[in-house]
Amino acid sequence: MKDTPGWASPGSAPSEGQEPGAAGPAEPAGRADDPEQPADRPPQPGQAPQDPGVQWSKDQPPAGQWSAPTGGPGPTGPGQAPPPAGPGWGAPPPAGPGGPGGHPGWGGGWGSGWGGPPPAAKPGVIPLRPLGVGEILDGAVSTMRTYWRTVLGIALTVAVLTEIVVVLLQGLVLDNSSTEALNDPSATLSELTDAMGDALFNSGVVFLVTLVGTVAATALLTTVTSRAVLGRPVTTADAWRDARPQIVKLFGLICLLLLITAGLITAGALPGILVSVAAGGEVGIALTVLGVICAGVLALWLMIRFSLASPTLMLEKQGIVKAMSRSAKLVRGSWWRVFGIQLLATIIANVVASIIVIPFTFLASALSGDGATGFLNTAGGDLGWTFLIVSGIGSVIGAMITFPITAGVTVLLYIDQRIRREALDLELARAAGVPADSPGTTPGS
Repeated sequence: MKDTPGWASPGSAPSEGQEPGAAGPAEPAGRADDPEQPADRPPQPGQAPQDPGVQWSKDQPPAGQWSAPTGGPGPTGPGQAPPPAGPGWGAPPPAGPGGPGGHPGWGGGWGSGWGGPPPAAKPGVIPLRPLGVGEILDGAVSTMRTYWRTVLGIALTVAVLTEIVVVLLQGLVLDNSSTEALNDPSATLSELTDAMGDALFNSGVVFLVTLVGTVAATALLTTVTSRAVLGRPVTTADAWRDARPQIVKLFGLICLLLLITAGLITAGALPGILVSVAAGGEVGIALTVLGVICAGVLALWLMIRFSLASPTLMLEKQGIVKAMSRSAKLVRGSWWRVFGIQLLATIIANVVASIIVIPFTFLASALSGDGATGFLNTAGGDLGWTFLIVSGIGSVIGAMITFPITAGVTVLLYIDQRIRREALDLELARAAGVPADSPGTTPGS
């Protein structure tokens, strides 16, 4: 077979059985270095060989204009125009019900490229697919914005009731007079011990009351967030009806987690305390601090591992132990991610709340007659009613912000982990009434 001039490789030898100068095809125009020598004929004996790079670059079309031949068996010869654009490699196939270009999933044809996966269904505040950090935070805020009457109503009611109980306890029941010894440099060891005991007792009572309010708010807001994911309306009465059977279990769950934390801290500090009592000295103190730090790290690891037990208990109607086991299963392999998102949400909520609470605390100190310096002396001595009421108003406003954000982020983290591990997005799509063939209703979409 003879080489065709249009397809000859640069610098190739003559075809087999053909002598140089023998009769052959019609000779094209001469070469640039010798006009009398055909362009594609090898140089005659005694002539210098042609530089392959020159002929290669001159025979090729400009960059970006090449298309594969679509006609007969022969290639395009010199001087011929490239084939017109049409069905082939250089153009998309015709659209039609039977052709590839008519399929809606290809974006109009092969030549137009793939436009990426279809968007996930979003019946509520989040798309039904694995979520990013920003989408989880945005979902919690969107729940507050979309269902603001229900969310703020629940948060305000729980915060007001909790703060009223706290103010009454601090003003009428709890004794703050003994804590003045903490600010007295001449106080004896016995007086300091009694003052620290009273301060811990007062703080424990306030913490317990606040915990009850937090549990109630978390239970109600969990129901609201779960409805918001489906885009369904929800009222305070609906949230209470769904959450009421599980509130006692939720309180037991949180108390159990607190007991686990306290037990770990005590176990970590006990060896150092025993060494301090037996031998005294700096060795016992250092051992105590080291034990508390190690126990604190272990307690933090467990608390994050069980952090999704609350929405599991409320939404799956599980018992306490089963909810903790489910939480550990959902968090396994994603501990750092769950920890980072919850830490970020807590920081954001508390920073926003502090912007409101701190000015109210300074205002309460100023109105109580102690001036702005009274803010630094509230750890000891009697707290006046003016200070308690004004600072309580700031605490209520701050709780209205922290409750919805922290509860919403926890619930959305729970839903996100179930979407990633159990394809919960399909169940949510069916519950929301999204058609099975709509975009984004595939597992993990």
